[in-house]
Amino acid sequence: MLRTITTHQLLKSTSTLSVASITRIVVPGVRTLTTKSDPNQAAHSNVTENMPRDVYREVLDSRPIPMREEFMLNQKLTTEALEKIDFGPGKHHVPKTMGDKMAYYGVKCLRTIPDTYFGRDHYMRAVMLETIAAVPGMVGGMLRHMKSLRNLSDDNGWISHLLHEAENERFHLMTFMKCLQPSTFNRLLILGAQGVFYNAYFFLYLFSPKNAHRMCGYLEEEAVVSYTHFLDDLDSGAIKNDPAPKIAIDYYNLQPSATIRDVVLAVRADEAVHRDANHFFSDRIADNKENILEEVMAKHKEDVNNQLQKNRNAMA
Repeated sequence: MLRTITTHQLLKSTSTLSVASITRIVVPGVRTLTTKSDPNQAAHSNVTENMPRDVYREVLDSRPIPMREEFMLNQKLTTEALEKIDFGPGKHHVPKTMGDKMAYYGVKCLRTIPDTYFGRDHYMRAVMLETIAAVPGMVGGMLRHMKSLRNLSDDNGWISHLLHEAENERFHLMTFMKCLQPSTFNRLLILGAQGVFYNAYFFLYLFSPKNAHRMCGYLEEEAVVSYTHFLDDLDSGAIKNDPAPKIAIDYYNLQPSATIRDVVLAVRADEAVHRDANHFFSDRIADNKENILEEVMAKHKEDVNNQLQKNRNAMA
């Protein structure tokens, strides 16, 4: 949030300048901006000179936003605060329909592959997991975007969350990539697994969004379990609790002294959100109540009115 505010202030103060006329501006948390007057940045000058102003602004403003509101508070989170986040330990959606059971047992079957291959190599398991986990949100968001275009109607509040989910999972991947260097074979394994999963999930979502979200919900249940095992091995000393990558400290608003354990706590909390959201979406599709935006706006209006009434009563 601080970076976004600072960026807007920078743009406002330089609104009368062209992109190329900015000599050198240093903003905390934002990459240094330079012009062709800097010989070390000559290759970049042509890009910024020809870049539309709005693209320039958007690139400056681009910053991944965490899923949970706890990570967007003003104070930096301590280990104790992270441990108090309710991630719903043991939370599980009991399969009811045949589609639910197929999704559940399908995910359980898929889990045996990383369990067998990666074992307790939690870093590599996390990298593989996140390359897969970032697929459903993007596929769902894309297909719902296309459906909105075809039907000439609003998406009813789904697309933005699904794309945010995909970005959040991708950021998990960027975090853990700071902790290891996958072998060539593992990179090929990731490439193949993502290719197979993307196409399989695409067709599943195309024909049955309800079962696709249910499957994703079960995948996230397993992700919560995997990160809990990660924490167990960190606590037992089986894995060294190294300092957290700076990218994760900035993203989750952690203390400068944060460790990998803090990061895993934060990531597990994110996965719990994805778990609950996808089971919720599957239930809404099953109940034929997909217009969540209308209900959310009505509830928000009610909450605002209730708060105003409380304020009036307090002043009376």
